[in-house]
Amino acid sequence: MGKTTIQMSPVAVADRKDLPIRAGATVKVYQKIEEKGKIRLQVFEGLVLGIKGGKSNGSMFTVRKTASGVGVERIFPLYSPSIDKIEIVRQSDVRRAKLSYLRAKTSHDIRRKMRHTKTGSTVPVQEGEVVETEAAEAKA
Repeated sequence: MGKTTIQMSPVAVADRKDLPIRAGATVKVYQKIEEKGKIRLQVFEGLVLGIKGGKSNGSMFTVRKTASGVGVERIFPLYSPSIDKIEIVRQSDVRRAKLSYLRAKTSHDIRRKMRHTKTGSTVPVQEGEVVETEAAEAKA
């Protein structure tokens, strides 16, 4: 296998340093991904849970989104050359620096909604015959 080198553009450090990204911001992160020799941009849009390291060299920010009912988190380095741009969609007012409580909150909300939903349970009508609940109510 031959070596493949990914050509990354230099990061505009001054632009990233002045970026007003905080916890509670909804952001779109455009990340460069190389597939079959071509570079494409992949967008990850979600809520910023927190920033580690402030604006220093090794600073990272965590973004969480819900995809197909499953929570997905990604941790991005602020000054990574693989990130093309970071777009702030909106900024929510939050009273915490880290929003890690949202992980448990969403699972509690889902469980609460599941408690109040009706399931398609089955009711035995005669020996060996099973009919759906709604069909059994319609017959009665």
